[in-house]
Amino acid sequence: MTDIKSLPGSQGPLIYRQSIWTRITHWLWVICLFFLLLTGLQIFNAHPALYLGQESGFEYDNSILRIGAFNTDAGPRGRITLFGQTFDTTGVLGVSGPKERPVFTAFPGALTIPGYRDLATGRVVHFFFAWVFVGTMLVWFVASLVNGHLRRDVVPRPADLKALPSDIAAHARFRLKHGRSYGPLQKLSYFVVFFVLFPLIVLTGLTMSPGVNASAPWMLDLFGGRQTARTIHFIVMLLLVAFFVVHVLMVIAAGPINELRSMITGWYRASPGTPTGEGDKP
Repeated sequence: MTDIKSLPGSQGPLIYRQSIWTRITHWLWVICLFFLLLTGLQIFNAHPALYLGQESGFEYDNSILRIGAFNTDAGPRGRITLFGQTFDTTGVLGVSGPKERPVFTAFPGALTIPGYRDLATGRVVHFFFAWVFVGTMLVWFVASLVNGHLRRDVVPRPADLKALPSDIAAHARFRLKHGRSYGPLQKLSYFVVFFVLFPLIVLTGLTMSPGVNASAPWMLDLFGGRQTARTIHFIVMLLLVAFFVVHVLMVIAAGPINELRSMITGWYRASPGTPTGEGDKP
């Protein structure tokens, strides 16, 4: 049963909302995803192009994304080619840094670990945090299954899906409620992240490994080849970054102190009038 402390005045009750397992895995994921993103961009810089299919090379025309540099009369310019459309990205992608000492990498050093070209170090750090990430996933899943967090706060119920349109409208108007459980949009978002995006980024990462290909060649067929798996891996990374940005914005909109307290101590202040459960202290 959820613990509730009664509070004076018009403040809502203080609810013990996040278990120790949810809090630990949450912050481990923050650390892992930070290093995975920046080392992943370091790895991408070694060959800044994405393809669809089993193979790639000069004789193929299956690239969907290229980031690089080209020479002009005014000097080198950065550009990105996406589905045949070219965009100038000088100063951000392809070519960055001061004009006197330009850096010719897809992503600038400020967005990579290490901050200079070092594929070997990037791969070592990336793989280390990838396995920490997988281990954290397993711990979270088992703990959430045992303590009911999975059933209560992540898996959407029919009633949640029915209430989803009104919840989306409420979020669009920033009318956010602080209840004892997650709202329909939160549940659906977390369900997609935990059961679609996280598994996809792990499985596509494994599909790019020659060792895994030798022991599980069916994964190449599942994702349409190593190059397609790499492209899916990159796209899922972008979706996770987008989720992170929206997540942070929602934390700020909902009250950062309250939200951070719940992920540090477990206690979360609900909206006034939130009903107490049977057996809770009034």
